[in-house]
Amino acid sequence: MRAVPWGLYPMTIVYVLVAIALLVGIYLLFSKKSEAPELKAAPPERKLGARKEAAPKRAEGKAEKAAAPAEAGTPKEQAEAEPAEQPSAEAEIPIEEEAPEEEGRPSIEHVRDIGSLRKGLAKSRGEEGFFGRLKALFSGRKEIGSEIAEEIEEVLLASDVGVQTTETILGRVRDELSKGDLVDSSRVWKALRAEARQVLEVEGEAGAFQLRSKPTVVLMVGVNGAGKTTTIGKLATRMEAEGHKCVLAAGDTFRAAAVQQLIVWGDRVGCEVVRGKDGADPGSVIFDAIKKAEESGADVVLADTAGRLHTKSNLMAEMQKVVRTVGKAMDGAPHEVLLVIDATNGQNALAQAKEFKESLPLSGIVLTKLDGTAKGGMILGICDTLKLPVRFVGLGERADDLHDFSPVEFVEALLGKESEATAA
Repeated sequence: MRAVPWGLYPMTIVYVLVAIALLVGIYLLFSKKSEAPELKAAPPERKLGARKEAAPKRAEGKAEKAAAPAEAGTPKEQAEAEPAEQPSAEAEIPIEEEAPEEEGRPSIEHVRDIGSLRKGLAKSRGEEGFFGRLKALFSGRKEIGSEIAEEIEEVLLASDVGVQTTETILGRVRDELSKGDLVDSSRVWKALRAEARQVLEVEGEAGAFQLRSKPTVVLMVGVNGAGKTTTIGKLATRMEAEGHKCVLAAGDTFRAAAVQQLIVWGDRVGCEVVRGKDGADPGSVIFDAIKKAEESGADVVLADTAGRLHTKSNLMAEMQKVVRTVGKAMDGAPHEVLLVIDATNGQNALAQAKEFKESLPLSGIVLTKLDGTAKGGMILGICDTLKLPVRFVGLGERADDLHDFSPVEFVEALLGKESEATAA
């Protein structure tokens, strides 16, 4: 065996020392890395929804610990770096279950909806508005007599509720007052709200229309300036956001500004707008829009029409012709004929609605500009007289200011006390 030269031994010793130093450095490096979670771990912060997130976080921790032996070195070192998980008090709480909602207490989303409606009905809820004048009748009264019915009647009539509807609402209230069943203001107030809801429900049909066909054809009718074109734009904005493809029909061919306004809405929302030449037959434009919607697989056709004076029989006859043309384009169309009413017109709006109902197969009402009047109670007269459901109410200029109509929410927004939120 060949002997190693004596001169090489110092070099061998140096290599050995370097190797030892490297091993020690690697050991210390991995030792600090395994200890770091213990040194830096902070107490968990309590937040809303923490219970639901606790289980996934613990599962992630276990997965990390399962991978640690490859880095930790010996079993002893692994045991020191990763102490056994101790059961926490949080683990005893069922993370899938939430505290049940208190009976009769509204959800946060529901309260937000009522708050938005109340903001839009600010004029009607003011001192000179429908709610404010009714509220003034009960201020300071601990006991209620039968004479209160006459005062309520005056407020209802002054708020454009109408004679017939006022008698309908006060009928049961008067009976209960005469029997002595309504002895305090809170019970009278509750009875008024119950009667108002019953009037607005219209056999349970109030609220947004259903998409019953593909496409569902919706015809907007009404007098000039009621807000038909704007309502179409707002509806298209919401339906597209919900994933429904819309085609807009510029059927108001007598007013170039209406066509341009609808084109602007179409560009903004991303809807196709079918238009004709100036003065073209509106029925043919809507006919083409329905065929375009069938070809493209659209879900809804929202058709604009020219404003009609309800007192002009020839104009109403032209509108009847449009409805017949739409029926030829698609069996069962139009599926919805919505009368758009400007709420600021008061009793005149009711007169308009009567004439339109006699001439056209109306299926619902859209009440616009309700934020601009203090006589929000007029909606009661329209529903009670025409027996037509309200589909939507407009409470502002923005696209999200068009609300699905809910009788319960609307009555509580209009007649509910602030402290009662949405109590029924």
